[in-house]
Amino acid sequence: MKLTKVVINKYKSFLHLQEVGIDEGITRIVGKNESGKTSILEALAKFNYFEDIPTFKFDDSFDFPKNEWKSYQKSGLEDIEVVKCTFELEDALLKEIEADLGKNVFLSKEFSYSVKYKGKNVYSGVIADEKKYITNILDSFDLEDEVKSSINIAKTVKELIVLCEQNEGAAEVLKHIKEKIVQHAYNWANLVEGYIACRYLKVKMPKFWYFDEYFTIPSRISINKMKNEIIDSDFSREEFNTAKALFELANIDIEELSNADSFESFISELEATSNAITDEFLEYWTTNSNLEIKFEIETVIEKNPNNTIMSEDKILNIRIRNTKHRVSLPLKNRSKGFIWFFSFLVWFSKIQNKGSKQYILLLDEPGLNLHASAQKDLLRFIEEKLATEYQVIYTTHSPFMIDSTKLHQVRTVFDSMDPKKGSYISEAIEEKDSDTLFPLQAALGYDIAQNLYISKNNLLVEGPADLLYLTVLSGALESVGRKGLKQDITIVPVGGLDKVATFISLLRGSKLNVVCLLDTFTDQKGKQKVESLIMHQIIKEKNIRFFDEFSNIGGNYADIEDLFEKEEYLQWFNSAFGEHNDISVSDLGTKINQIIPQINKVIGKPRFNHYRPAHKLTQLAWESKQFNPNTLNRFEKMFIEINKLF
Repeated sequence: MKLTKVVINKYKSFLHLQEVGIDEGITRIVGKNESGKTSILEALAKFNYFEDIPTFKFDDSFDFPKNEWKSYQKSGLEDIEVVKCTFELEDALLKEIEADLGKNVFLSKEFSYSVKYKGKNVYSGVIADEKKYITNILDSFDLEDEVKSSINIAKTVKELIVLCEQNEGAAEVLKHIKEKIVQHAYNWANLVEGYIACRYLKVKMPKFWYFDEYFTIPSRISINKMKNEIIDSDFSREEFNTAKALFELANIDIEELSNADSFESFISELEATSNAITDEFLEYWTTNSNLEIKFEIETVIEKNPNNTIMSEDKILNIRIRNTKHRVSLPLKNRSKGFIWFFSFLVWFSKIQNKGSKQYILLLDEPGLNLHASAQKDLLRFIEEKLATEYQVIYTTHSPFMIDSTKLHQVRTVFDSMDPKKGSYISEAIEEKDSDTLFPLQAALGYDIAQNLYISKNNLLVEGPADLLYLTVLSGALESVGRKGLKQDITIVPVGGLDKVATFISLLRGSKLNVVCLLDTFTDQKGKQKVESLIMHQIIKEKNIRFFDEFSNIGGNYADIEDLFEKEEYLQWFNSAFGEHNDISVSDLGTKINQIIPQINKVIGKPRFNHYRPAHKLTQLAWESKQFNPNTLNRFEKMFIEINKLF
């Protein structure tokens, strides 16, 4: 079954009932620090944790919102339903129930299960047709017609039990119902619903598995502490659980290890286990592939001043060896990100080893200490490895842990400024808190930047208007068999001439081909920056081209708009700017050749939005025959020259 919806109420910072949908694959919870992200995962973990651990059990004295705790105690209100989860049943389970109870008995495809702080837990949405079950069960027994007709009047299973008790001929039916149904659901009003809930739904309900940065495996593990489950300041409960997972994976008995004199067989088991983990680790750890995990077991003897042995312990040392440099270091000397990733794989391997997929993975700030590129590796691991087998819910405030193509999976959490309102969860990306949205905005920005580099060949232009003009004219030329811009060239608008030098440096650092097609420089600082790049051989001078080379307006200055016939451009300008009187060619002055400053003078403004006429052209969807032949010739000549540079 799949988790589809969660309701949280009166849990820590969630003062009011919060409902959130859960994605069938990955749900990404985004919010700033202290917004309540971790509380969501904790509440789910306590709902149905995969192990019986006190840490993951609800305690209203600790979990109930502190500012309401006293009034709640005094009021004597009914027990609070703290978490309610709704699950959708998969076809395989529905068929299993149908095979057991017969067709058309179980009428639900989803149900909800609620956990209260102190009272009994509650099912809802479990719907079964008792009468249909009675019909099915009676048809399965060889009963005399008189007996069958006398008990078939029952509308509920409880009524059927009473009638069977009054009829000796129905003894087998009575025995069957009591042994099969009643023992599972004796306290349910609808015994069939109770049977389904207890026999199938409770058993098949996914368990939650929680992991955060505190579950890191220590580089030195005391066997005595493992054996006696000693939890102290040097060996936390989380570290114990992760270390225990490692020993379970290696199939090592702690008692046997603590009494052993030779450790070779134990080390072999540990290394065989670590090799399997390492292979998976290196597949998603591209930072350094020259690593392997080594284990050593040492005996530590503590003596008093009289040289009498006071205690003896065995210590498992975990070391990481760099095969390239042929040196090894204790695990604790590696980066926090490395330790987290290795510990996570150990913990996750324990889940995999159980052979069941009835788990929902809760990851609190995964990869918090990883470099940006390593976070992208981790995100790939979550999407390719985890989400194909399990539902995954994770929290983050890192833009590198957000897939900008899957923002529908994002849930935002923000803490209200009003202490009486608490934290809120939203399935919509709402602009209620700019800090909350920042990781999403940054992820989008990063994705846009990365998408600029998907082509090996990049043509840098000043802005989006240039991109539109070049795209439209290239398509118009190609539609009639003439030369347009080559398909493998990506047009990159840099956002202004002053940013050209920065983009050239960035793209060159990515070992990509770069050509610039620009308006004539009027800003001397921008011109000097580009000339400096040429001088330092970061870009070739021939790879920087200007529109004045291809226009026929005369002079040393031109914009892309000057490649069009003036009549053409004025059509788009007039359509785009209804707030101005239409301008004709005769209105333009003759002292300036460029059309942009000519228009500026007519409208009495230093600048207008150059994008609007370009956008209007795309809306009009002009075909090749609508452009002036001179315009097509200029653009074709320019495209031929630009294509030669790649």
